Amino acid sequence: MMLYDLPAPAKLNLFLHVVGRRDDGYHLLETLFRLISLSDSISIDLTMGAGITRETNLSEPLPEQNDLVIRAALALQKATGSHLGAHILVNKRIPVGGGLGGGSSDAATVLIGLNRLWRCGLNRAQLMQIGLSLGADVPFFLFGQTAFAQGVGERLTPVVLASQSYLVIEPRQSVATQSAFNDPDLTRQSERVKITDFSGVRSFVSTAPNGFGKNDLQPVVFRQYSVVSAAFNWLSQSGLETRLTGSGGCLFSEHATPSEAVKARHVLLTKMLGNKTQAESGTGSPIGDIFACDGYAEHPLRHWVND
Repeated sequence: MMLYDLPAPAKLNLFLHVVGRRDDGYHLLETLFRLISLSDSISIDLTMGAGITRETNLSEPLPEQNDLVIRAALALQKATGSHLGAHILVNKRIPVGGGLGGGSSDAATVLIGLNRLWRCGLNRAQLMQIGLSLGADVPFFLFGQTAFAQGVGERLTPVVLASQSYLVIEPRQSVATQSAFNDPDLTRQSERVKITDFSGVRSFVSTAPNGFGKNDLQPVVFRQYSVVSAAFNWLSQSGLETRLTGSGGCLFSEHATPSEAVKARHVLLTKMLGNKTQAESGTGSPIGDIFACDGYAEHPLRHWVND
């Protein structure tokens, strides 16, 4: 028995405020998570032995002991006592090291898929508890809808947002999450907010008065990663307002409709191809890829799990 092409969507942090730090070193956050249509896909083949194996299209995959997909399957086995196994195929489309939660989303989709395939019968809260042991973002993908997150990311409150599309811009440089969070210049005392502070707000990136919030990691990431900073500056000079998502390095902009996002992507690609001066200088573009995405109200597999 096999489950084919299960979606593992990326997320955006529409804002990300660091409001404190616990004694154990974990940062206290306030962030607004939104799922987007940029997605990995996962296929899972049921095996009768208890072994867990994984294939991926990445040229340099993580060692299996560090791979969240493997760790998620093993954690579900341990929690349920299942003696079944699985062969998992991961087709990566979400940029690695982009702050889009690709690894966490893959882990959540594996938990959802194996919960069904192995007939474990765990509910959402039980899966989210397993997910939290894997990483702070995993519970959000299991929660499966736009959410205001607090604590280390585990306290989730559903939020309804207007329909919106996005450009996600991938710089030619990935970011190590810990390098941003461990930076001594990181602001860790942002003012706390409530849902009522941003409910009804359509724009989170705009610098106009109707925009909301910021990403506290953005200044330190730009200082540590020159290519990410260069991508942001080039986009600004091209007339596009962007914000870092998560710990980066991907940037995003907001657009009212899918067609507007596609049009903006075309304009940027045309500028990149036509920048002969940059090409002749040998510096190359700081931007690797650009994705036009829709915002999801909920995870495509949300109803596979009982509340």
